[in-house]
Amino acid sequence: MNQAPRSIKFTKTTIALLSIFNLSNIGSLKAEEILRIGAIPDQNPEHLNRLYKILSSELSEQLNVQVRYKPVTNYAAAVTAFRTGNLDLVWFGALTGVQARLQSNGSKVIAQRDIDEKFHSIFIANKKSSIQKINNINDLKILKGKRFTFGSESSTSGRLMPQYFLTKAGVQLKDFKGASPGFSGSHDSTLMLVQSGSYEAGALSEEVWKRNIDRGRVDPSKVFVIWKTPDYHNYHWLAQGNLDKKFKKGFTKEITNVFLRFNKKSKKQKQILELFSANKFIISKNENYNKIEKVGRKIGKIK
Repeated sequence: MNQAPRSIKFTKTTIALLSIFNLSNIGSLKAEEILRIGAIPDQNPEHLNRLYKILSSELSEQLNVQVRYKPVTNYAAAVTAFRTGNLDLVWFGALTGVQARLQSNGSKVIAQRDIDEKFHSIFIANKKSSIQKINNINDLKILKGKRFTFGSESSTSGRLMPQYFLTKAGVQLKDFKGASPGFSGSHDSTLMLVQSGSYEAGALSEEVWKRNIDRGRVDPSKVFVIWKTPDYHNYHWLAQGNLDKKFKKGFTKEITNVFLRFNKKSKKQKQILELFSANKFIISKNENYNKIEKVGRKIGKIK
């Protein structure tokens, strides 16, 4: 004999939870509807976590999708996460961006900061060293025999381009004291190591140098700039090639336009731009990084 179905009784707590989570919508939010963003860990974690928490909130509001920031341990991990599809949108330096794009069919450079169109690295030295300011690239030869550090091994402004200019001046990695340079892991670390005297000289992003000056972290009695490189294209947002399929038609263009509309009239967007050390984002494209790819292949960072 069939029994009549029992009625389900809900407690007040259950009803409240149903109201909060709106369980009628469960199942409608698929995993692919979460936009997973990331960035190379080129600066201290405190700065990055603050920046991407605010950015995730703003992108979520503007795009009407969930946005989740997924930090990575190092530059190579960011490239791997993009290649395997674990990240949809990543803030890369020029070198890591090229590495990731070449391993991900259809991926596309969509935007960069205004400062990335003409970016510079700087060479710094400890004041107790015998190193003097230089005006000509060929004078980088004075760094031979010195304790020298780059940033991350995969950093564009902290390794790739500084090494490129050193090579043009006839300085090889084996020419540094100990027959090899150091790799600090980040721009901030390079600054601190040279300022402390652990290394006599190093190379880092001009942007990070300026930010540390503004925050009072640079002691001019201990460290100074000896040379600034010619300009080159650097950081950019790289998007997976399948975002229009995962979300909706025109979604990649929509993301691009959100970045291009960022301005300082909005309190939150102003915070984001300031944390990015930018006045605005501008359109960019894959071809802007052809020179970086060429240099990367030349020094063996791109196969």
